[in-house]
Amino acid sequence: METILHGLRTVGDTTLRIVERIGAIVLFLGKILRYSGPSFQRFGLVIREMYFAGVQSLIIILVSGLFVGMVLGLQGFETLQSYGSSESVGVLVALSLMRELGPVVSALLFASRAGSAITAEIGLMKATEQLSAMEMMAVNPMARVVAPRFWGGVISMPLLAALFGAMGIIGGFLVTVVMLGVDSGAFWSQMQAAVDFHHDIVNGMIKSLVFGIAVSAIATFEGYEAPPTAEGVSGATTRTVVSSSLAILALDLLLTAFMMKGWN
Repeated sequence: METILHGLRTVGDTTLRIVERIGAIVLFLGKILRYSGPSFQRFGLVIREMYFAGVQSLIIILVSGLFVGMVLGLQGFETLQSYGSSESVGVLVALSLMRELGPVVSALLFASRAGSAITAEIGLMKATEQLSAMEMMAVNPMARVVAPRFWGGVISMPLLAALFGAMGIIGGFLVTVVMLGVDSGAFWSQMQAAVDFHHDIVNGMIKSLVFGIAVSAIATFEGYEAPPTAEGVSGATTRTVVSSSLAILALDLLLTAFMMKGWN
């Protein structure tokens, strides 16, 4: 009996800590929105962070999208060929990338590369007392440091997801049409007929935007709240990747459920 009570107590304490952490991130997001005005007045700061979070993530996004599309093309061709529908492989590749794999995989890659870097950068600025120095000079760190990085990540994420999906489709085309001999006209025409702009492309962009908000908020929060030590910054960077990955998968489930309900 005591073992069961101890297990329940542990589960309850863990749940309370998770809820408390989520609440703290939401409040932190509210502070970012409150101090976003000066960031947009000096939009060069946001542009610089878009370059850091988006442009410098292009290589891993494009290469990963190409390989994911190739794998989808191979797997889809093998499966559809047994049903005599190998020409429909373009539909499978496009829908998989636009609805799920594009937003989710690109967000996971974004969290691993850009999210961890944002956390480490802000955490090191706190550890070296640069944030405290800004406050002493009457410069708000939320407006000067945190908000530009948040908006740079939010703006970059949908663009990266779109490029991931485009490269995935190119990868599927190279494997199925160029290598396996699927008819090019059938590949593109069936894809165009099956992919709906609102249900597939727009909803995929909405997902990627929500993922960008979640990852950017978690990354900036963990960096800003990190203990000012090397161990603290290291732990915050790890928490950013883990928390962002779990948040992406959980939000994907919720968004997919709402969107499927909207389709029906």
